[in-house]
Amino acid sequence: MSARKKVLAIVLAGGEGKRLMPLTADRAKPAVPFGGIYRLIDFALSNVVNSGYLKVVVLTQYKSHSLDRHISQTWRMSTMLGNYVTPVPAQQRLGKRWYLGSADAIFQSLNLIKDEKPDIVVVVGADHVYRMDFSQMVAQHVESGAACTVAAIRQPLAEADQFGVIDVPADDPRRIREFLEKPTDAVGLPDSPDEVLASMGNYVFDADALVEAVTRDATTDGSKHDMGGDIVPAFVRRDQAAVYDYRDNVVPGSIERDKDYWRDVGTLGSYYAAHMDVVSPLPIFNLYNFDWPIYTSYGPQPPAKVGAGDGAPATVDDAVLSPGVVVSGATVLRSVLSPSVRVAPGATVEGAVLMNGVRIGAGAVVRNAILDKNVVVPDGAEIGVDLDADRARGFVVEDGLTVLGKDQQF
Repeated sequence: MSARKKVLAIVLAGGEGKRLMPLTADRAKPAVPFGGIYRLIDFALSNVVNSGYLKVVVLTQYKSHSLDRHISQTWRMSTMLGNYVTPVPAQQRLGKRWYLGSADAIFQSLNLIKDEKPDIVVVVGADHVYRMDFSQMVAQHVESGAACTVAAIRQPLAEADQFGVIDVPADDPRRIREFLEKPTDAVGLPDSPDEVLASMGNYVFDADALVEAVTRDATTDGSKHDMGGDIVPAFVRRDQAAVYDYRDNVVPGSIERDKDYWRDVGTLGSYYAAHMDVVSPLPIFNLYNFDWPIYTSYGPQPPAKVGAGDGAPATVDDAVLSPGVVVSGATVLRSVLSPSVRVAPGATVEGAVLMNGVRIGAGAVVRNAILDKNVVVPDGAEIGVDLDADRARGFVVEDGLTVLGKDQQF
């Protein structure tokens, strides 16, 4: 039944990403590189496209140039079939103002829905790392008769105060009884008292219900115009909201270890931790699932190369090496190296995320660090060894990590 529904996907990509500074100093959060060759938005777009939804608009706002360029160069569909992935910047259609929140972004872009005339609108965030088949969520949504369905992931009850929590009744666990924002007194699930359902920021709506909801919200006094904070609670109050348990989603090629993986990479610590999940000996998030690929483009790069330098062999273990990487007589452990990274003889890179074009000089040491594009570490220099010294140099030090921004000088 749901396969006959006309679906439009809206990707919300307008967030500033302040907690990811300095990585977002020169780019939108969804454009932040991840896993060597990807951008964060590639995960959301790959999930939507793999789900069979090929009419996709991406609502952008802050520092969107690199994001717009990546989408335009990478995400091309067959125009013959009417398919598209297109970035839509804030256009001030309704006055001299930018988006006031995620719901206002959709309200100011209602022309996209009116032009496409979908039955169903899938709304997803642009900055989470996960795999999900949205067609299964749409099928449940249609079957339930709800006007709004919220995707939710199970999280420990002890961490409920970090999430938007979905409360469900024991006799109807797919119905949302209440939407609680970071509660300190949450109650566990009927079938799992030590867990709660946390919103993933992904939604399915009947198109006409979404249009009516954001239109009403636009004139509601005191609203923050937020999808999770205002729109969903409004559907809950009218008993029109359902929940989709992410645990029920079955993605081709997934294994037990990574089937329910989802991470919000909104902080430097969580961004780094997600990379360590990728490089672990048995990856908690498996980039090598070819049945549900993550699509991207990284340009004309040669293969990665590992070799001896100055007579010393290279040592590489638990590392992701992107195309164009050259490791010469160096040690690289538990790290992700993006395209065109060079590591010179005698250098040690351990527990690090190195973005495009980073250069590590001979004998240098980089530990527990994130280096943005084009950072050059001089011969013999140390990063992440003495955190006080890193702070004195003007580097960001947070959660035991040292972070250098794009083109930052040592």
